[in-house]
Amino acid sequence: MHYQTLSDDWQIRPLKTFRQGMYPRDEAGWQAAVVPGHWQQLPGLEQHHGKAVYRCRFAHPEPAPGQRQWLRLAGVFYRSRPYLNGVDLGAHEGYFIPQEVEVTGLLKPENALLVEVDCPEERNKLGKTLLTGVFSHWDCLDPQANPGGIWLPVELHASGSVRLSHARLLTSACDEHFAQIRFDLDLDAAHAGPVVIRLRFAPHTFAGPPQEFTIQRELTAGMQRLGGLIKLREPRLWWTHDLGRPDLYTVTVELVKTDTVSDSLTMTFGVRTFELRQWIAYLNGERFLIKGNNYPPGDMRIATMNPERYAKDFTLARDCHINMLRVHAHIEHPAFYAAANEAGILLWQDFPLQWVYAHRILPEGLRQVRAMVRLLGSHPALAIWCMHNEAFLLEDTADERWFARVRTRLSALGFSWNRDVLDTQLKAIAEQEDSTRPVVRSSGEFHMPYVREGTDCHAYFGWYRSYGTLATAEMMQRRFPSNLSFVTEFGAQSFPNLESSQRFMPDPLTPAAIEQLEARHGFQGEIMAHWLPWRAATALADVVDMSQDYQILINRFYIDRLRDRKYRPTGGIIAFLFVDSYPAVLWSVVDYWRVPKRSYYALRRAFSPQYIYCIFFPRSYALGEAIHLPISVVNDARRTILGAQIAAQLHDPTGKLLAETRQRRDLPADCAPIIVDRLRLTPTVRGCYTLHLQLTGVDHEVEQIYAIDVA
Repeated sequence: MHYQTLSDDWQIRPLKTFRQGMYPRDEAGWQAAVVPGHWQQLPGLEQHHGKAVYRCRFAHPEPAPGQRQWLRLAGVFYRSRPYLNGVDLGAHEGYFIPQEVEVTGLLKPENALLVEVDCPEERNKLGKTLLTGVFSHWDCLDPQANPGGIWLPVELHASGSVRLSHARLLTSACDEHFAQIRFDLDLDAAHAGPVVIRLRFAPHTFAGPPQEFTIQRELTAGMQRLGGLIKLREPRLWWTHDLGRPDLYTVTVELVKTDTVSDSLTMTFGVRTFELRQWIAYLNGERFLIKGNNYPPGDMRIATMNPERYAKDFTLARDCHINMLRVHAHIEHPAFYAAANEAGILLWQDFPLQWVYAHRILPEGLRQVRAMVRLLGSHPALAIWCMHNEAFLLEDTADERWFARVRTRLSALGFSWNRDVLDTQLKAIAEQEDSTRPVVRSSGEFHMPYVREGTDCHAYFGWYRSYGTLATAEMMQRRFPSNLSFVTEFGAQSFPNLESSQRFMPDPLTPAAIEQLEARHGFQGEIMAHWLPWRAATALADVVDMSQDYQILINRFYIDRLRDRKYRPTGGIIAFLFVDSYPAVLWSVVDYWRVPKRSYYALRRAFSPQYIYCIFFPRSYALGEAIHLPISVVNDARRTILGAQIAAQLHDPTGKLLAETRQRRDLPADCAPIIVDRLRLTPTVRGCYTLHLQLTGVDHEVEQIYAIDVA
């Protein structure tokens, strides 16, 4: 009903050992702290790992008779134990899980709150114990960073005799007449007795009358969960931005005791169903192609993210024709999920497991996955749960020594406790808690005929040598087409645009700067050198252009071929990576300062709802060698495009026009790719031939050039 945020007068002190809340007030070593925040943001603590204690003092008015008080720590990295006025409130684990404790009777006019926080460095990367996903171990974050700290608000809540700490809404079924909505409530009753539950659905993004539902239940004393079903009349459905409007309701849940509201909670909610049928997506029963990207932490210091920053990211995503973001191996800031609901972009939500964990985490993993599913389940944007990212032995993706590659490959193909025991049990819990969404056991499992069914595929052909070349990718696509069903990672690293690069590296690059980029900024220089002669460049601008050109080539290679397999069997195309979490040289198409690279605009073109493309292998061709150039178009929109104008021009290295085709075509709604013409090139001179394609008279016009190298 009422709450107070404790955001002022916080102090912090780093520690080696905790002292069970015994920290004299006048003891030296304390400094000002920011809550919410991370301790590495503070002067002198930039390299701190491990333990710290926070404290603050606050005033609190005398509570009204019968009022109950609750202390809520919304998020702490990673383990914590609060003490209020010297009273131990209990240990907590899990960075995204709120800790709520009743403090009725403990509050005074003046109060002292202490919070012991432990976020150690994971030294054993092949037997991790912290369920922090990418925050503890990843090739896209500063390896010296530590997320430790109170990263979400600390609040005091007041309620009547019954406290409502959480509510979840799920759409079980819907059509144009009715939606069946399941509600689940977490509450705490001071004593047994009846309660009236009132649910009010008020239009949030459209005009219309609210709908109200009243339910009476009997409560037992203490913590409990209540659930039930309601029928919403003539619901306005939530759609992705490319299929319709992401309409939302404002839902208010009230618990009423003796005609008085004891507690209430308000949330936004969207009515929709989502299915994967053989990896092909259906939203509200409508088939569509998923086009997306991986989303890292919005900032390495995730506490600094806010609705405005997320709104900018989702605008960039929408403008790129993205309809799904994969929340890569972490739980995001709560503001992220609200922004996704508003933007009409679906989310693939990973549980924060990245690579290999110790066996002893199983009980904690089961507890936390249940908490994740309940905590985030009301968001209509959230479409898919995934339990683990790449559950195989991997410590450093830049390590391409033969024995490291063999170890990783064997763990990916053979028995894995993480995948076959841990992830299997996590998946069962997620399915038990939420039957309305598909659950993926672990991301990146290749399909192996007669051995096991795969899941979504990761394809780094053309980057990691352990995968191989693009020629290997072509062979894999022909021999094992099931691995094209849903691809959730592919790409190549590139430097940010010149102005952004110059903000954290010298021009030209020096050996010391390159070493720093590799150690702290994610750059995989040796791997890039295998594909590009970047070391020979004398100016930073040349390195930027060279790397972005290659990233554009790699992304278009995959997207063209996956769009060509639309629904046969491809249901989803998710690139890697969307934005940078800090200044870095990574797989992103948008840098840390949210400046799009040229590769962003190329990705936007490749994801256009109506698209024209040509499938041929990007290699050097010989004089006289016949090169076949099929021109294809595809329409992903739910409406027929009438009179689309198609043009293709083939030029030799001097610019002379060799062949041309122009035609008009109607593109059926959500159609499979259509080959509209076939050009043939038999080169007679060496150099770079160009194929210029244009698609006009459509929602978003497409113009692109393919280079054909003849050596």
